[in-house]
Amino acid sequence: MLDGLLILLLFQFLGEVLIHFTGLPLPASVVGMVLLLLALMFNTPLTDRVAEASGMLIRHISLLIFPLGVGIVLQWHRYQDYALALAMAVVLGTIVTLVLVTLLLKVLLRDRGAVKGKQP
Repeated sequence: MLDGLLILLLFQFLGEVLIHFTGLPLPASVVGMVLLLLALMFNTPLTDRVAEASGMLIRHISLLIFPLGVGIVLQWHRYQDYALALAMAVVLGTIVTLVLVTLLLKVLLRDRGAVKGKQP
């Protein structure tokens, strides 16, 4: 499992390096995740080692998110002026995401059914 965590950190580091040298306006961790996705799509031998480490991180995701909640509570005085805008962004963002994911799922399932129907 330790090697899986090191692989995850390596891809985050690669994202940091790529952002540093290219100056792309993206979070380095997102770029690292995209690089990891590309590596996993090509069936590299990393898949099994990363699966165990990522599963462990997902099982304990609440521990990783907890500091964010504490930070928001402790810094609430900074957010009070923008509370309505933040609430609207979260609510509208969630609704838009749910609608888009639902539409995408319908399209993908329809295409999947069409492909299955064509096979003898």
